[in-house]
Amino acid sequence: MVNARTYPLWRDLAMREDLPKEALKTVIDALCTPAPHEFGRRDEERREEALKAALPALLARTTAKRLRARLLLHADQTMLASLAAAGTVSVADLPAILRTYRPWPGLIVGLARHPDHLKDAIALLPRLVGDEVEQVVRDWDPVRYTRREGDAPAPPMPGALFDAVLEASLTPLAAFLLHPQREDGWEDMSSYSKDWSLELGSHAGWAMLARCPERWAELVAHPTLGAAVQHLLLDKAETRALEEARSRTAFTVDEEPAAAEAAEPALSKELLRACLPALCLPELSELPNPTVSARRTLHHIADRVRNNPRLTELGADQLHAAADALVDRGRLLELPEKQDNDYEYEGRIRRLAEDLALLGANPDHLAGACAQLASLDQPAVVSPLPSRTLIRVFGEDPDRDRPATLLERHSEHRRAQALAALAANPHTPHAAVSDALAALHSAELAWIAEKADGPDWFLDAAAAVPVENEDEDGVLRLLADDDLDQHPDPAAVLQSWLDSPAVDESLSRSEVYRAVIKSRHRTPDHLLQLPADEVLSRNEPELSLQILLDRCGRSNDRWRALAAAMTFEYNEEKITFGQLLDSLDHAPARAQTS
Repeated sequence: MVNARTYPLWRDLAMREDLPKEALKTVIDALCTPAPHEFGRRDEERREEALKAALPALLARTTAKRLRARLLLHADQTMLASLAAAGTVSVADLPAILRTYRPWPGLIVGLARHPDHLKDAIALLPRLVGDEVEQVVRDWDPVRYTRREGDAPAPPMPGALFDAVLEASLTPLAAFLLHPQREDGWEDMSSYSKDWSLELGSHAGWAMLARCPERWAELVAHPTLGAAVQHLLLDKAETRALEEARSRTAFTVDEEPAAAEAAEPALSKELLRACLPALCLPELSELPNPTVSARRTLHHIADRVRNNPRLTELGADQLHAAADALVDRGRLLELPEKQDNDYEYEGRIRRLAEDLALLGANPDHLAGACAQLASLDQPAVVSPLPSRTLIRVFGEDPDRDRPATLLERHSEHRRAQALAALAANPHTPHAAVSDALAALHSAELAWIAEKADGPDWFLDAAAAVPVENEDEDGVLRLLADDDLDQHPDPAAVLQSWLDSPAVDESLSRSEVYRAVIKSRHRTPDHLLQLPADEVLSRNEPELSLQILLDRCGRSNDRWRALAAAMTFEYNEEKITFGQLLDSLDHAPARAQTS
């Protein structure tokens, strides 16, 4: 063990080219032996710094396995990758390195720079985890962002390494397609996803495919990887090409944004035809839980057609047959009873209608989708109180209070939009669409008249739907106090807001509650009808302080009962402010004596 103050000396000795080989073991011992802790951590830090600086020189001169292993133990991954690229570390050192680290992309890149190590580097690829495989190609030039002018460029990547990384990146998806069923319970978890993007969206696989578009025609016919390539091209090629085109036009002054939309498609017709075997996801046709899997498959196919509109013509018969089979297998037109906590219920019905409008040709199925749309609850269309936020967003736009515009505030126009898509399908029975139109809210009919794209017969049918009251547009308009002052009974107006269907809609109820609370025309009876958490936790406390003081008084039990009732957990049953106050009456009214 040497004195800590001599570490710089040993470092400089190690870096001398004329250091005799007989001195190597002594120098290595001096730099690799931990410093004593008598004088704190600083001495050990000096030793580590000296050893790190001397490591490349020591490894370049040391051939004894035990000494090299001792040195390699002190090198971090970045240094080892750099030494491998420089040829100082070779495959002979792998056993010593892998005793400390598992393989990582930088090590493989460094070894693959040398032709005699390429085979061993490729052999390490299966031991990488997840997207680390693709990182081998991505980090082939580790200093690509910091290289200075005049520095030597990175050597070209060996074709064998690229092919090996490409195969390793596509293999997990190919394996999933062969055996798509996962462990028990996976189909229940999958109900949270709308399609198969998580299962089929191999990031590493697409990243590698995107680097070799000239080989796509060859890869789609690959005997083991072809199906994976077809799925990735159908899901990713057009969307990523559009994203890249938009990125280019965003930074180009002369190009219009529409130029990105008009760019050449990423997949030729020949490539699309070659991908048709994967279009309807035949590998996933026999998964368990058919209601969930069929719905996800149908939506995934529809998204592929939206991204590649030419598939509508190229694979029409295939798409129609798949849609029919999925609807029948999943019993997608059997309308289940809506559960209280099923927040995706309406979204599933709308997506099914949109997907069938795009893919379906069965009149009965299309009519069933219309009937499902008609069964959905009416939207609650609310015109909010004027505020600085609204003025800042919309300015003085006179159209912002029109029913069609208000309907879009919370995307509640989507039912009418889905019905318009069904009407555009030539196989949809007109009578089914007309029946669904009769079930729409008047604001939805106004949206169709003003903003919907659809055939003339559909627009005429929507315009012909009778309205019960010509003077009412179906909008609940929340009034400011100045407007309420003009009404003979402002309190009755506030009560009509609380009695309206808007309080049953999660997207609009808070607006109604806030309007009532902020109004100077509110009465204690109005407050008692509001949710307790709205009164006590989402508004100024002065609103309820006096009421609570009067109700609880000097009763310890009532104050404790109040605290116990004010948890307001997300999954608790909501109670009104009046119910909360009534619950305090069950507490014994024992006054506290001082």
